[in-house]
Amino acid sequence: MSPKRGSAADAIFRYGPMVYAPTAIYSMGQGAVVPVLPSISTGLGAPLWVAALVAAALPVGQLAGNMPAGVLVGRVGERRAMILASAVSSLGILAMVLAPTIGVLGLAVLVLGACGSVFALARHAFMTARVPLAYRARALSLVGGSFRLGTFTGPLMAAGLIALTGSEHSTIWFFLACAVGVGLLVLFGPDPEAVPADPRPATGAVPVIVPREGLFATTRRHRGVLARLGLAAASLAAVRAGRQAIFPVWGVSIGMDPASIALFVGIAGGAEFALFYASGQIMDRFGRIWASVPSQLLMSASLLVLTFTHDLDAAEVWFAVCVIAVGIGNGLSSGVLLTLGSDVAPRHNTASFLGAWRTMTDGGASLTPVLVSAITAVASIAFASGIVALIGLAGAAAFIRWIPRYSPHSRPDPEAQS
Repeated sequence: MSPKRGSAADAIFRYGPMVYAPTAIYSMGQGAVVPVLPSISTGLGAPLWVAALVAAALPVGQLAGNMPAGVLVGRVGERRAMILASAVSSLGILAMVLAPTIGVLGLAVLVLGACGSVFALARHAFMTARVPLAYRARALSLVGGSFRLGTFTGPLMAAGLIALTGSEHSTIWFFLACAVGVGLLVLFGPDPEAVPADPRPATGAVPVIVPREGLFATTRRHRGVLARLGLAAASLAAVRAGRQAIFPVWGVSIGMDPASIALFVGIAGGAEFALFYASGQIMDRFGRIWASVPSQLLMSASLLVLTFTHDLDAAEVWFAVCVIAVGIGNGLSSGVLLTLGSDVAPRHNTASFLGAWRTMTDGGASLTPVLVSAITAVASIAFASGIVALIGLAGAAAFIRWIPRYSPHSRPDPEAQS
């Protein structure tokens, strides 16, 4: 029995081949390669600090690619942009396999990061324009869940491939297969340009024809929401990235073995994945603020508590509790950044605006590990955890202030109750 047309299940069924499956497949391939990048780099003769730079080239490429991706998607459309990104990704992955020097490898990783931003922005723009408001948050939370599924299974695939072949390069070939598979799905799947856009305007008002603007004109026109709600969104991205930088170092600093650290981080990852759809349900049924603020508060409070537990006798117990609590909070925030970006995006020039929005959120995520590293170097990992917690608490206050002002869906949509 097929889902009722116009329902959330119908959206999931129809958008699966064009959005959810490509997200899961591509992130699985990328997730398989990321853990072995340092090993591949050192195999080319790079010292450890250069290997770290190569690994960092992926998020740097994504950050740098967001604004150009907005221009590209706005000009050629979501489907063509994704096909182009798949083709360029395939060339970049081949360059990784054949890279004769560490410089070529680093450049290839940088290109892959930029291609990832095109994929992400094209999906975001497509869902923004076409998913009905009544279940927008659930549909976008599933995008986040698809990404989490890929990043969770990718490293497991890498471990199996390396055990089977004895070579880290097998993960790169797997990534290539994933990129080609995504390109085929997008090329031969339903054309997203042929799917009618959501007829309801974002504010519930009568649509107004607005001339298409360039990237900088769109950013300038919407600088208010970007500087306020966009900065709050960047704080959520910062807390998410901060936890990934803090937890492994914290575990080592209190004397835990790597297996125990991985176990608790893995349990937290399971909690994140289990709760991703609940976030969308909460946002659609009760309003955006009821997922964004509690999740931000839970993660920030957990990091703040962790700050005062480093030298306690039960430090390992507190570490486990805080890691899992942060995982629960992150799961409840699944899709929040995508949904808020879609809520405030203009009906016209959507891709350009989302390019600026994603640049802010990715900027928060990219800068936080550097901040954690610098604070740890001059003070301590506990102090770094406290600073990230304060950033998160400030972001929660900003969400409370700015979501009701800028998001017309900060309160529940009556249609979402059915």
